[in-house]
Amino acid sequence: MKRLLSSTASEVKKMTKDQLLKSIKASSGRIILAENDVIIPPFAGGITNSEVVAGFGADLILLNCLDLNDMKIIGLDKTEAPINRLKELTGKPIGVNLEPVDFSAELESSLIKVSSGRTAAIENLKKAENLGFDFICLTGNPGTGVSNKEIARAIEEAKKYFNGIIIAGKMHSAGVSESIIDHETIDTFAKAGADIILFPVAGTVPGFSEEQMREACLYIQQQGKLAMSAIGTTQEGADEATIRALALTSKRAGADIQHIGDAGFNGTADPENIMALSIAIRGKRHAYLKMVQSVNR
Repeated sequence: MKRLLSSTASEVKKMTKDQLLKSIKASSGRIILAENDVIIPPFAGGITNSEVVAGFGADLILLNCLDLNDMKIIGLDKTEAPINRLKELTGKPIGVNLEPVDFSAELESSLIKVSSGRTAAIENLKKAENLGFDFICLTGNPGTGVSNKEIARAIEEAKKYFNGIIIAGKMHSAGVSESIIDHETIDTFAKAGADIILFPVAGTVPGFSEEQMREACLYIQQQGKLAMSAIGTTQEGADEATIRALALTSKRAGADIQHIGDAGFNGTADPENIMALSIAIRGKRHAYLKMVQSVNR
């Protein structure tokens, strides 16, 4: 299987779920998943935030704040098949955040209500399948009340109704008072059927050390799953030196995929930070190649 790092858009388009997972694993920790907010206008008109992150080196694109009952994506031309159109424009696999809200969870902050089209409900899992998403990410935005218990339930439901890749885990507390990642949680997610398990990068949440991150990463991979580290606490808008430090922390820990969030000024990470992350984990040769490679190849 050709590694995703070196694959063209036409090659990626032909990959099955299992082939995509193998191509990510074969890329030796040099894959970037960039999140973008679909309802915040990009820094320039006539373009989507997905095109921005693709242009600066993202290999996988994750849509945040997309309501599957509305399908509003700022900058996208009107179409009956919006996700397929995004794939045409970016040449990348596209995923969506769905949030397994736990209304019985003990909260550490006030609850931020999530619209019904953004939750991990069965009808949304079915919609994600029908819309053509390559992957879903079962996680929680800040203050949304997403718990590990509900993520595990959503993984089991997703296995029934969604045929793509399932990513699961928390980048931060999501407003719930519980451990973000531990062996028990990893076991639960793995047994439920997650393909990729995510966790925060050490240095993005208080008290989570590089040693703990390395241990979590290794344990995930021992379960036969891929590990994704996440910069999801607005540090995606920090300076480039911070991004490089977090990137190399993830590389040392052994992450298969490095996520960078959407909390810059325009619904993405600062584009220069995506490029800095890319250069740090794969060098200029591969970083520049991913930036300039045509979607028509």
